[in-house]
Amino acid sequence: MYTSPRKMRETMPQTPIFSSMLGSSCSGQVQPDMGERCVDPVYQDGNLVSGSLEALIERLVPTMDYYPDRTYIFTFLLSSRVFIHPHELLAKVGQICIKQKQQLETGTEAEKAKLKSFAAKIIQLLKEWTETFPYDFQDEKSMKELKEIAHRITQCDEENGTVKKIISQMTQNLLMALSARSQYQEIREKFRQPVTDKGTILKTKPQSTQKDILSVCCDPLILAQQLTYIELERVSNIYPEDLMHIVSHMDSLDNHKCRGDVTKTYNLEAYDNWFNCLSMLVATEICRVVKKKQRTRMVEFFIDVARECFNIGNFNSMMAIISGMNLSPVARLKKTWSKVKTAKFDVLEHHMDPSSNFCNYRTALQGAAQRSQTANSNREKIVIPVFNLFIKDIYFLHKIHTNRLPNGQINFKKFWEISRQIHDFLTWKQVECPFEKDKKIQSYLLTAPIYSEEALFIASFESEGPENHMEKDSWKTLRTTLLNRA
Repeated sequence: MYTSPRKMRETMPQTPIFSSMLGSSCSGQVQPDMGERCVDPVYQDGNLVSGSLEALIERLVPTMDYYPDRTYIFTFLLSSRVFIHPHELLAKVGQICIKQKQQLETGTEAEKAKLKSFAAKIIQLLKEWTETFPYDFQDEKSMKELKEIAHRITQCDEENGTVKKIISQMTQNLLMALSARSQYQEIREKFRQPVTDKGTILKTKPQSTQKDILSVCCDPLILAQQLTYIELERVSNIYPEDLMHIVSHMDSLDNHKCRGDVTKTYNLEAYDNWFNCLSMLVATEICRVVKKKQRTRMVEFFIDVARECFNIGNFNSMMAIISGMNLSPVARLKKTWSKVKTAKFDVLEHHMDPSSNFCNYRTALQGAAQRSQTANSNREKIVIPVFNLFIKDIYFLHKIHTNRLPNGQINFKKFWEISRQIHDFLTWKQVECPFEKDKKIQSYLLTAPIYSEEALFIASFESEGPENHMEKDSWKTLRTTLLNRA
């Protein structure tokens, strides 16, 4: 299905922080004066494309006359975990800070002022690090290194204690972020149960009072809005290091240096599970309806919901709904589909056509991204990409480019591209949902019984009997298996 890696978009819309991703601090400009510190980074057309780990770390740490570009900080901190543990990186940063501090400790008033300025820059770096990648500080080693750097920096401004107050607030915010994320993971772990079949097996007559999605919400727009609410809520708990987990824990030359002791990330799995559950819910809602007229109405309802999701910019729910309707138990219901007005569905499938590496979808996504960038309301800012495709883009970008070049230097150009895609995702996930939560609808979407694949086929065969020998054999086998189970 996913046949070739995505070619990076030349005209990808960029937010201010990433408007110069490929080199605002080094694109055709004179490089910052860093003395003899960075001797081996390689630049191409003014863009940093490779360097040794040591040189890249040097470039991360501020000096009296230099502060790294924010895009570089984000990209390096994001990609560094592929090559070095966060606590080891912190230790190296601390060592460089000590050297810088010692060079400025001459005792003169002028040097004291420089020392305070240097301290402010180091604090700013630590602040950006702890806010963007708080999970890098989850273990005691990282916290120890952070406290060690903080202790040395506070000595630069012992007179008024301003630095100490800022560091104290930074540490407090970090601990709150770690606590919040830990609680979320505990909830996800506790309730992350496998999908079970709670449907009626081998039913003879359906219950007339059987609840379905239409009895809870019959307005496609409202249901699409509630799906978007759920999507944004789940996306908000995905962090950049979660996404880099795809790269840092793959088989590579540097895999033995990757973080092997990191707590397993449930966020990506939970979000992927949501997509699968939504697809199965759609199939369940359709297959369990016995009367053809009502089943046709159900199919057309979900087509309208998917269309509203597309208009909102919620491509993930849209794809999940289409996937559910394309599952074999639903797709085989020919009598039902013959009554469905499929023009709208054909348009949706056109947008999700997998040919040319989902070219149509990517065009629609780019349009939504451009709309989001110029929008004044949160309603128009919503962009929820098809998460599975987004992950595969990162995966293939990783697979087709090596982490290191033949000369041993880190292929930093590769990580510019990966971080650019991840940054886009982080920008989209920060959009505040403009729709009011409907607890009744969301409760149904998240807890309604979902049929297993076996049960879906049984319900499908009961709605529209087997049409050929293959289907008859499958139906017979399923009935026998389930009867023996009972």
